[in-house]
Amino acid sequence: MRMYAVIPAGGSGTRLWPASRAARPKFLLPFPGPRTMLQSTLDRLEGLVDPAHTFILTGRQHAVSVGRQLPNVPQQNIVVEPAARGSGPAIGFGAMLVAMRDPDAIMGSFAADHFIADEPVFRQAVQSAAEVARDGYLVTIGIQPGRPETGYGYIRQGESLGEHNGLQAFVVEEFKEKPDLETATRYVESGEYLWNASIFVWQARTLIEAMKELIPDVYSCLESIAAEWDTDQRDAVLEERWPELRDVTIDHGIMEHASRVAVVPADCGWTDLGDWNSLGEVLATSGEDNLSIQARHIAEDTHATLVFGNSRTVATLGVENLVIVDTDDVLLVCDRSRAQDVRRIVQRLKDNGDTGLI
Repeated sequence: MRMYAVIPAGGSGTRLWPASRAARPKFLLPFPGPRTMLQSTLDRLEGLVDPAHTFILTGRQHAVSVGRQLPNVPQQNIVVEPAARGSGPAIGFGAMLVAMRDPDAIMGSFAADHFIADEPVFRQAVQSAAEVARDGYLVTIGIQPGRPETGYGYIRQGESLGEHNGLQAFVVEEFKEKPDLETATRYVESGEYLWNASIFVWQARTLIEAMKELIPDVYSCLESIAAEWDTDQRDAVLEERWPELRDVTIDHGIMEHASRVAVVPADCGWTDLGDWNSLGEVLATSGEDNLSIQARHIAEDTHATLVFGNSRTVATLGVENLVIVDTDDVLLVCDRSRAQDVRRIVQRLKDNGDTGLI
Protein backbone atom coordinates (compact mmCIF):
# COMPACT_ATOMS: atom_id res chain seq x y z
CA MET A 1 0.00 0.00 0.00
CA ARG A 2 1.15 3.55 -0.64
CA MET A 3 1.86 5.39 2.57
CA TYR A 4 2.61 8.98 3.45
CA ALA A 5 4.52 10.28 6.46
CA VAL A 6 4.09 13.44 8.50
CA ILE A 7 7.04 14.33 10.73
CA PRO A 8 6.49 17.15 13.25
CA ALA A 9 9.95 18.58 13.96
CA GLY A 10 9.74 21.07 16.79
CA GLY A 11 10.69 21.66 20.39
CA SER A 12 14.03 22.52 21.95
CA GLY A 13 14.91 19.43 23.99
CA THR A 14 15.71 21.37 27.16
CA ARG A 15 16.78 18.27 29.11
CA LEU A 16 19.61 17.77 26.58
CA TRP A 17 20.88 21.33 27.07
CA PRO A 18 23.43 22.78 26.43
CA ALA A 19 23.97 20.68 23.29
CA SER A 20 20.29 21.07 22.36
CA ARG A 21 19.31 24.72 21.93
CA ALA A 22 16.31 26.60 20.60
CA ALA A 23 18.16 27.30 17.35
CA ARG A 24 19.56 23.76 17.06
CA PRO A 25 17.27 21.33 18.91
CA LYS A 26 18.00 17.68 19.54
CA PHE A 27 16.36 16.38 16.36
CA LEU A 28 19.08 18.18 14.35
CA LEU A 29 21.88 16.64 16.45
CA PRO A 30 23.70 13.29 16.03
CA PHE A 31 22.01 11.46 18.91
CA PRO A 32 23.07 8.69 19.28
CA GLY A 33 24.86 9.15 15.93
CA PRO A 34 26.33 9.17 13.42
CA ARG A 35 23.16 10.40 11.66
CA THR A 36 21.01 13.07 13.27
CA MET A 37 17.75 12.09 14.91
CA LEU A 38 15.77 13.65 12.06
CA GLN A 39 17.78 11.78 9.43
CA SER A 40 17.38 8.54 11.37
CA THR A 41 13.61 9.07 11.48
CA LEU A 42 13.50 9.18 7.69
CA ASP A 43 16.03 6.33 7.35
CA ARG A 44 13.86 3.89 9.31
CA LEU A 45 10.91 4.60 7.01
CA GLU A 46 12.84 3.35 3.98
CA GLY A 47 10.75 0.77 2.17
CA LEU A 48 7.56 2.09 3.79
CA VAL A 49 7.37 5.71 2.67
CA ASP A 50 8.96 7.41 -0.31
CA PRO A 51 10.69 10.72 0.57
CA ALA A 52 8.42 12.41 -2.00
CA HIS A 53 5.45 11.32 0.16
CA THR A 54 6.96 12.77 3.34
CA PHE A 55 5.94 16.10 4.89
CA ILE A 56 8.04 17.84 7.54
CA LEU A 57 6.40 20.53 9.70
CA THR A 58 8.95 22.68 11.46
CA GLY A 59 9.68 26.17 12.76
CA ARG A 60 11.04 29.03 10.71
CA GLN A 61 14.48 28.96 12.35
CA HIS A 62 14.91 25.23 11.62
CA ALA A 63 13.63 25.04 8.04
CA VAL A 64 16.98 25.61 6.32
CA SER A 65 18.73 22.98 8.45
CA VAL A 66 15.91 20.50 7.85
CA GLY A 67 16.21 21.00 4.10
CA ARG A 68 19.97 20.48 4.19
CA GLN A 69 19.72 17.33 6.27
CA LEU A 70 16.95 15.81 4.12
CA PRO A 71 17.89 16.59 0.51
CA ASN A 72 15.64 13.80 -0.83
CA VAL A 73 12.50 15.39 0.61
CA PRO A 74 11.05 17.91 -1.89
CA GLN A 75 11.41 21.49 -0.72
CA GLN A 76 7.67 22.07 -1.09
CA ASN A 77 7.05 19.26 1.43
CA ILE A 78 8.84 21.20 4.19
CA VAL A 79 6.09 23.27 5.80
CA VAL A 80 7.23 26.22 7.91
CA GLU A 81 4.97 26.89 10.89
CA PRO A 82 4.75 30.62 11.70
CA ALA A 83 4.31 29.77 15.40
CA ALA A 84 4.48 26.69 17.61
CA ARG A 85 0.97 25.35 18.19
CA GLY A 86 1.49 21.77 19.36
CA SER A 87 1.22 18.45 17.60
CA GLY A 88 -2.52 18.74 16.94
CA PRO A 89 -2.36 21.49 14.31
CA ALA A 90 0.93 20.19 12.87
CA ILE A 91 -0.24 16.61 12.35
CA GLY A 92 -3.74 17.73 11.40
CA PHE A 93 -2.48 20.02 8.69
CA GLY A 94 -0.16 17.27 7.48
CA ALA A 95 -3.22 15.06 7.10
CA MET A 96 -4.93 17.72 5.00
CA LEU A 97 -1.91 17.99 2.70
CA VAL A 98 -1.88 14.20 2.30
CA ALA A 99 -5.62 14.11 1.60
CA MET A 100 -5.20 16.76 -1.10
CA ARG A 101 -2.92 14.33 -2.95
CA ASP A 102 -4.78 11.11 -2.14
CA PRO A 103 -8.04 11.16 -0.13
CA ASP A 104 -7.79 7.43 0.62
CA ALA A 105 -4.11 7.48 1.66
CA ILE A 106 -2.75 5.91 4.82
CA MET A 107 -0.43 8.23 6.70
CA GLY A 108 1.81 7.81 9.68
CA SER A 109 2.93 10.47 12.14
CA PHE A 110 6.47 9.97 13.41
CA ALA A 111 8.24 12.29 15.84
CA ALA A 112 11.61 13.61 14.67
CA ASP A 113 13.38 12.95 17.97
CA HIS A 114 12.77 9.30 18.89
CA PHE A 115 15.26 6.44 18.94
CA ILE A 116 14.29 2.92 17.85
CA ALA A 117 16.77 0.06 18.23
CA ASP A 118 14.88 -2.70 16.36
CA GLU A 119 13.87 -1.11 13.08
CA PRO A 120 12.53 -4.29 11.40
CA VAL A 121 10.02 -4.75 14.26
CA PHE A 122 9.12 -1.07 14.02
CA ARG A 123 8.41 -1.38 10.29
CA GLN A 124 6.36 -4.51 10.89
CA ALA A 125 4.29 -2.63 13.47
CA VAL A 126 3.71 0.29 11.10
CA GLN A 127 2.48 -2.09 8.40
CA SER A 128 0.25 -3.84 10.92
CA ALA A 129 -1.18 -0.50 12.05
CA ALA A 130 -1.81 0.46 8.41
CA GLU A 131 -3.94 -2.66 7.93
CA VAL A 132 -6.00 -1.80 11.03
CA ALA A 133 -6.34 1.81 9.85
CA ARG A 134 -8.01 0.55 6.68
CA ASP A 135 -10.99 -0.36 8.87
CA GLY A 136 -11.43 3.24 9.98
CA TYR A 137 -9.45 3.12 13.22
CA LEU A 138 -7.11 5.77 14.54
CA VAL A 139 -4.14 3.56 15.41
CA THR A 140 -1.25 4.13 17.77
CA ILE A 141 1.80 1.93 18.21
CA GLY A 142 2.19 1.06 21.87
CA ILE A 143 5.55 0.08 23.32
CA GLN A 144 5.88 -3.00 25.48
CA PRO A 145 7.12 -1.58 28.80
CA GLY A 146 10.43 -2.92 30.03
CA ARG A 147 10.16 -1.30 33.46
CA PRO A 148 7.88 0.96 35.50
CA GLU A 149 8.44 4.40 33.99
CA THR A 150 7.02 7.63 35.38
CA GLY A 151 8.12 9.77 32.44
CA TYR A 152 5.75 8.22 29.87
CA GLY A 153 2.01 8.11 29.40
CA TYR A 154 0.29 4.70 29.21
CA ILE A 155 -2.29 2.99 27.01
CA ARG A 156 -4.67 0.35 28.35
CA GLN A 157 -5.38 -2.28 25.72
CA GLY A 158 -8.78 -3.94 25.51
CA GLU A 159 -10.54 -6.33 23.13
CA SER A 160 -8.43 -8.05 20.48
CA LEU A 161 -8.85 -7.01 16.86
CA GLY A 162 -6.97 -10.06 15.64
CA GLU A 163 -3.64 -10.49 13.93
CA HIS A 164 -2.43 -8.05 11.29
CA ASN A 165 0.89 -8.50 9.51
CA GLY A 166 2.01 -10.93 12.19
CA LEU A 167 1.16 -8.70 15.17
CA GLN A 168 -1.92 -8.52 17.37
CA ALA A 169 -3.99 -5.34 17.46
CA PHE A 170 -6.33 -4.25 20.25
CA VAL A 171 -9.04 -1.71 20.95
CA VAL A 172 -7.77 1.08 23.19
CA GLU A 173 -9.68 1.19 26.47
CA GLU A 174 -8.13 4.40 27.80
CA PHE A 175 -5.10 6.65 27.86
CA LYS A 176 -3.38 7.41 31.17
CA GLU A 177 -1.23 10.39 32.07
CA LYS A 178 2.29 9.98 33.45
CA PRO A 179 1.84 8.02 36.71
CA ASP A 180 3.72 7.92 39.99
CA LEU A 181 6.07 4.98 40.54
CA GLU A 182 3.56 2.87 42.48
CA THR A 183 0.93 3.26 39.76
CA ALA A 184 3.45 2.62 36.98
CA THR A 185 4.53 -0.59 38.71
CA ARG A 186 0.93 -1.73 38.90
CA TYR A 187 0.42 -0.96 35.22
CA VAL A 188 3.45 -2.98 34.13
CA GLU A 189 2.65 -5.94 36.38
CA SER A 190 -0.93 -6.14 35.06
CA GLY A 191 0.25 -6.77 31.49
CA GLU A 192 -2.63 -4.60 30.22
CA TYR A 193 -0.72 -1.36 29.67
CA LEU A 194 1.72 -0.09 27.05
CA TRP A 195 3.88 3.00 26.87
CA ASN A 196 2.39 5.77 24.76
CA ALA A 197 5.06 6.70 22.21
CA SER A 198 2.79 9.05 20.21
CA ILE A 199 3.39 7.13 16.98
CA PHE A 200 0.21 7.17 14.90
CA VAL A 201 -1.14 5.58 11.72
CA TRP A 202 -4.53 6.28 10.10
CA GLN A 203 -6.28 7.19 6.91
CA ALA A 204 -5.84 10.91 6.39
CA ARG A 205 -9.58 11.39 5.96
CA THR A 206 -10.29 9.51 9.22
CA LEU A 207 -8.19 11.98 11.20
CA ILE A 208 -9.72 14.93 9.38
CA GLU A 209 -13.22 13.71 10.24
CA ALA A 210 -12.18 13.28 13.90
CA MET A 211 -10.77 16.82 13.97
CA LYS A 212 -13.99 18.20 12.54
CA GLU A 213 -15.93 16.50 15.34
CA LEU A 214 -13.59 16.91 18.33
CA ILE A 215 -11.59 20.09 17.70
CA PRO A 216 -13.78 21.98 15.21
CA ASP A 217 -12.06 25.33 15.79
CA VAL A 218 -8.68 23.86 14.84
CA TYR A 219 -10.22 22.03 11.89
CA SER A 220 -11.88 25.18 10.56
CA CYS A 221 -8.71 27.23 10.76
CA LEU A 222 -6.58 24.55 9.09
CA GLU A 223 -9.18 24.05 6.38
CA SER A 224 -9.01 27.73 5.49
CA ILE A 225 -5.23 27.48 5.11
CA ALA A 226 -5.42 24.29 3.06
CA ALA A 227 -7.98 25.87 0.73
CA GLU A 228 -5.38 28.44 -0.40
CA TRP A 229 -2.38 26.10 -0.37
CA ASP A 230 -2.07 25.84 -4.15
CA THR A 231 -2.72 29.54 -4.81
CA ASP A 232 -0.58 32.66 -4.60
CA GLN A 233 -2.34 33.46 -1.30
CA ARG A 234 -0.70 30.53 0.50
CA ASP A 235 1.92 32.46 2.46
CA ALA A 236 -0.37 35.34 3.40
CA VAL A 237 -3.16 33.07 4.66
CA LEU A 238 -0.69 30.84 6.53
CA GLU A 239 0.86 33.83 8.30
CA GLU A 240 -2.54 35.26 9.17
CA ARG A 241 -4.43 32.17 10.30
CA TRP A 242 -1.80 29.86 11.85
CA PRO A 243 -1.16 32.05 14.94
CA GLU A 244 -4.92 31.93 15.62
CA LEU A 245 -4.75 28.16 16.19
CA ARG A 246 -5.23 26.77 19.67
CA ASP A 247 -2.18 24.98 21.11
CA VAL A 248 -3.32 21.37 21.49
CA THR A 249 -1.67 17.97 21.26
CA ILE A 250 -3.02 15.21 19.09
CA ASP A 251 -3.27 12.98 22.18
CA HIS A 252 -5.42 15.36 24.24
CA GLY A 253 -7.36 16.81 21.33
CA ILE A 254 -8.18 13.62 19.42
CA MET A 255 -6.93 10.28 20.68
CA GLU A 256 -8.29 10.47 24.23
CA HIS A 257 -11.80 11.27 22.97
CA ALA A 258 -12.22 9.48 19.62
CA SER A 259 -14.54 6.47 19.43
CA ARG A 260 -12.52 4.10 17.22
CA VAL A 261 -8.97 3.94 18.54
CA ALA A 262 -6.71 0.90 18.27
CA VAL A 263 -3.20 -0.01 19.38
CA VAL A 264 -0.55 -2.34 17.98
CA PRO A 265 1.91 -3.41 20.70
CA ALA A 266 5.55 -3.51 19.59
CA ASP A 267 8.78 -4.37 21.34
CA CYS A 268 11.05 -2.31 19.09
CA GLY A 269 13.51 -0.77 21.53
CA TRP A 270 11.86 2.66 21.54
CA THR A 271 12.95 5.60 23.67
CA ASP A 272 12.43 9.32 23.31
CA LEU A 273 16.02 10.08 24.39
CA GLY A 274 14.63 12.66 26.76
CA ASP A 275 17.77 13.36 28.78
CA TRP A 276 21.49 12.67 29.05
CA ASN A 277 21.04 9.60 31.19
CA SER A 278 18.69 7.93 28.69
CA LEU A 279 21.17 8.73 25.92
CA GLY A 280 23.88 7.02 27.97
CA GLU A 281 21.69 3.96 28.44
CA VAL A 282 21.13 3.68 24.68
CA LEU A 283 24.84 3.97 23.94
CA ALA A 284 25.99 1.62 26.70
CA THR A 285 27.23 -1.83 25.74
CA SER A 286 28.49 -4.65 27.89
CA GLY A 287 32.01 -3.95 29.06
CA GLU A 288 31.76 -0.18 28.50
CA ASP A 289 31.83 1.90 31.63
CA ASN A 290 32.39 5.43 30.33
CA LEU A 291 30.97 6.90 27.13
CA SER A 292 32.09 9.80 24.96
CA ILE A 293 30.55 11.54 21.95
CA GLN A 294 32.56 13.95 19.82
CA ALA A 295 35.23 14.18 22.51
CA ARG A 296 38.47 12.52 23.58
CA HIS A 297 37.94 11.39 27.15
CA ILE A 298 40.95 10.63 29.34
CA ALA A 299 39.36 8.70 32.20
CA GLU A 300 41.42 7.92 35.29
CA ASP A 301 39.62 6.20 38.14
CA THR A 302 36.36 7.30 36.48
CA HIS A 303 33.19 5.24 36.18
CA ALA A 304 29.72 5.47 34.54
CA THR A 305 30.46 8.91 33.09
CA LEU A 306 29.11 10.31 29.82
CA VAL A 307 31.04 13.03 27.98
CA PHE A 308 29.65 15.02 25.04
CA GLY A 309 32.11 17.46 23.56
CA ASN A 310 33.18 19.73 20.75
CA SER A 311 36.38 17.85 19.88
CA ARG A 312 38.24 19.15 22.93
CA THR A 313 39.93 16.62 25.22
CA VAL A 314 38.16 16.11 28.55
CA ALA A 315 40.10 14.53 31.43
CA THR A 316 38.45 13.20 34.59
CA LEU A 317 39.92 11.80 37.78
CA GLY A 318 38.24 10.12 40.74
CA VAL A 319 34.62 10.74 39.69
CA GLU A 320 31.65 8.58 38.79
CA ASN A 321 28.10 8.74 37.48
CA LEU A 322 28.55 12.13 35.82
CA VAL A 323 27.34 13.85 32.66
CA ILE A 324 29.83 16.33 31.21
CA VAL A 325 28.71 18.42 28.23
CA ASP A 326 31.33 20.73 26.74
CA THR A 327 30.13 23.28 24.17
CA ASP A 328 31.64 26.50 22.85
CA ASP A 329 29.96 28.69 25.44
CA VAL A 330 28.71 26.40 28.23
CA LEU A 331 30.18 23.59 30.31
CA LEU A 332 27.62 21.39 32.09
CA VAL A 333 28.58 18.96 34.85
CA CYS A 334 25.82 17.04 36.60
CA ASP A 335 25.09 13.77 38.33
CA ARG A 336 23.48 11.32 35.90
CA SER A 337 20.69 10.66 38.38
CA ARG A 338 19.74 14.37 38.11
CA ALA A 339 19.70 14.46 34.31
CA GLN A 340 15.95 15.16 34.21
CA ASP A 341 16.55 18.35 36.20
CA VAL A 342 18.72 20.00 33.53
CA ARG A 343 15.55 21.76 32.39
CA ARG A 344 15.65 23.68 35.69
CA ILE A 345 18.84 25.38 34.57
CA VAL A 346 17.19 26.34 31.29
CA GLN A 347 14.23 27.76 33.20
CA ARG A 348 16.59 29.75 35.41
CA LEU A 349 18.26 31.24 32.32
CA LYS A 350 14.83 32.18 30.98
CA ASP A 351 13.87 33.80 34.27
CA ASN A 352 17.11 35.81 34.22
CA GLY A 353 16.57 36.88 30.63
CA ASP A 354 19.75 35.11 29.51
CA THR A 355 18.22 33.87 26.27
CA GLY A 356 21.52 33.75 24.41
CA LEU A 357 22.39 30.49 26.16
CA ILE A 358 19.04 28.79 25.58
